Amino acid sequence: MNGMANLFTRFRRQRPQHISVFNGRNLRRAIMAGHLWLEQHRASVNALNVFPVPDGDTGTNMCLTLRAAVKAIAESQDASAAVIAGKLSEAALRGARGNSGAILSQILRGFSAGLDGKETFIASDFAAALQTASRAAYKAVMKPVEGTILTVVREAADAAQASASRGNDLSTVIEDTVFAARASVARTPELLEKLKEAGVVDAGGQGLTYVLEGIWRYTRGEAVELTAQEQVSEQAAAKGAVEIEEEFGYEVVFLVAGDDLDIEKISASINEMGGVSTVVAGDEKLVKVHTHTPTPGQILDFGVSLGSLQDINIENLQLQSLQYAAESRAQRGADAHATNGATAPAAVGGHVAGSTEMERLRSVGTVAVVAGDGMNEIYQSLGVSYIVPGGQTMNPSTEELLAGVEACPSERVILLPNNGNVILSAQQVAQISKKQVHIVPTDSMPQGITALLSFNFEEDYETNCQAMDNAIKRVDTAEFTQAVRTVQVEGISVTEGDIIGLVNGRLMTAGTEMLSVVHDTLGRMRMDQHELVTIYSGESVTREAADKLAQAVKGWYPSVEIETHHGGQPFYAYLISAE
Repeated sequence: MNGMANLFTRFRRQRPQHISVFNGRNLRRAIMAGHLWLEQHRASVNALNVFPVPDGDTGTNMCLTLRAAVKAIAESQDASAAVIAGKLSEAALRGARGNSGAILSQILRGFSAGLDGKETFIASDFAAALQTASRAAYKAVMKPVEGTILTVVREAADAAQASASRGNDLSTVIEDTVFAARASVARTPELLEKLKEAGVVDAGGQGLTYVLEGIWRYTRGEAVELTAQEQVSEQAAAKGAVEIEEEFGYEVVFLVAGDDLDIEKISASINEMGGVSTVVAGDEKLVKVHTHTPTPGQILDFGVSLGSLQDINIENLQLQSLQYAAESRAQRGADAHATNGATAPAAVGGHVAGSTEMERLRSVGTVAVVAGDGMNEIYQSLGVSYIVPGGQTMNPSTEELLAGVEACPSERVILLPNNGNVILSAQQVAQISKKQVHIVPTDSMPQGITALLSFNFEEDYETNCQAMDNAIKRVDTAEFTQAVRTVQVEGISVTEGDIIGLVNGRLMTAGTEMLSVVHDTLGRMRMDQHELVTIYSGESVTREAADKLAQAVKGWYPSVEIETHHGGQPFYAYLISAE
């Protein structure tokens, strides 16, 4: 460990440089630097999220997306910039998580297209590629919103083009790009009212800026490790959202199959063992675990005590950062050498539901992202072909969604993302799969249930796609959870720990009493226009509490039919759909 620390110290003292021409190897090292610099600031990017709900944080999703891209080039010695950029693009597309990760993957995709056929590139090539990246990002979003990562990449690309047109070299153009990105991020609250009201800048734009800063640091020969003072500043900016990981540690991911698995207890136990950034999702039979830890063996031993382990993946993140540090030093004639950790194939979660023989008879497959034991049972009862575990706080990657699509016996598949932060990643599946894939843009599990209820096995693919698209328009969904941060959004003051109510993803009210918050929230759903209300209780809600709520809702709205189900979903005490 002392040798590794010394290697970091030597890297920090490297003499300044000024790279003007990139080949594939330069691009590889630059992207690694951008990834590591983003990793260092992940917690503060997460803390910029406006909404106080527990979600798949922007910084984490961007880091995981870029990490997937870096893994694809980590051992490559290809000197062609086009080849390295192509590998980055493909891996980022497959590894994209959440909306921010999906947009980042499209930025890399556009950048790769801009470098097509180029063994090396200079300032003008970089500027042109960044312009292509900006256009690709805008094209990927159905309704682009200014004041987001889209604005930042566009204004950064414009600055790069202007700088290159003045005859500046590559390092200077990248510097101008970084300063433009910083200024663009600072202006995002003036373009997006919700940012201004919450007193924050756009998280995705800030994350992209950190990536560009890391690339700039590479061109200048600067370290991508935070100093002690910078770590203190980062932790303060993060406001306790996520602790900085000392030297990254190990990323451990696995599935565990067992009986009576308790997600909360598993998560708490792993955190007690020193795990950080821990995410546990699934149901009582199958759970997916993701954590970062200095002692992966202890985590795996704990997993074995719970049941049968599957799809184990361990990655030494420290060695990844050391590899970049060593290679950067070696490039300038030093005798340091790179070290790499071996990695296993990426873990893919999920399970096929229903009879295999029945699946062969079906011409259309359905894939859904689901969290919670009760929700799993409901979706299986509705005949879903494949379930991808995930949702809030654990957005599945495009690769994991693709695995579900490929597991369906049919060549035509309907995919239900069931989360607004998964829709963009789901849309990218259609670009990768050779199958015909239709995305029904469900942003909640109740919407997905309504879509499946409209599915008719006797109808053709196109008819079912249209029917499911139309069905979700008739559903309003209310969600009730506990606020994870203090913030003011759309005129509503929220204190950390409050019960908050959302309707179709929009914050409606906050308070300290569940019944009061539910009453207020449902009152804003125009209940007189609905006939059926379905209440899905979360994993921490007792049957007694769920029944009490159902009786209250019936009392408030006597003419509405009420159904109750145990959803078992994490984080959200209740999901209530109205049709």
